[in-house]
Amino acid sequence: MASGGMQSLGIILGILGLIGCIVCCIVPKWKYDSHIGSSIVTAVTTEEGIWMNCVIQSTGQQQCKVYDSLMSLSSDLQAARALTVITIIVSILGLLAGLMGANFTTCLGDEDVKGKVATVAGVLLVLAGFMLLVPVSWSAHTTIQNFHNPLVTRKQEIGISVWVGWAAAALLLLGGGLLCCSWPRGSSGGSNYTAKYINNPSAPSRTHV
Repeated sequence: MASGGMQSLGIILGILGLIGCIVCCIVPKWKYDSHIGSSIVTAVTTEEGIWMNCVIQSTGQQQCKVYDSLMSLSSDLQAARALTVITIIVSILGLLAGLMGANFTTCLGDEDVKGKVATVAGVLLVLAGFMLLVPVSWSAHTTIQNFHNPLVTRKQEIGISVWVGWAAAALLLLGGGLLCCSWPRGSSGGSNYTAKYINNPSAPSRTHV
């Protein structure tokens, strides 16, 4: 069935989006120091994540340290820490619901209930996509704004984790949209309809010669 293919594709995209969200949450590459326009050759580069920051030497040696306090983070990274964790939880719930409501599983027997569960799963994945889109876009906006601010001496650029977060949010939105559209809502109502014919005794009878 076409709906089964849409559900399969939606779940696959949701799984890829969940993996991207986990990578975005764990990898400490949300921001990194920019040395554009610097006349001094800098041997140290600092990369910031939502859980730790890393110092990379010119020799390739890397040292990472977990933040001592949440207050040491900027407001965009504080929000990113909370929203990415919530996004992972909501994505997992959405994928579990999607597997329960998929046509290729036998967790639920009633087709109408399976369709509703699949739609709820799609809504959860779409919600997770928007929740992930907020922190990565906020962090990117803050980084770009500070980069062009002449009063800010420390220039930073967008890290790879933000790009991964944008891609993961897009996958979650697409997967959730496919799950929401996979339920043929009009089929259940039309299948229960039974035509009834009533014999009208007052109608004139016809004789055939």
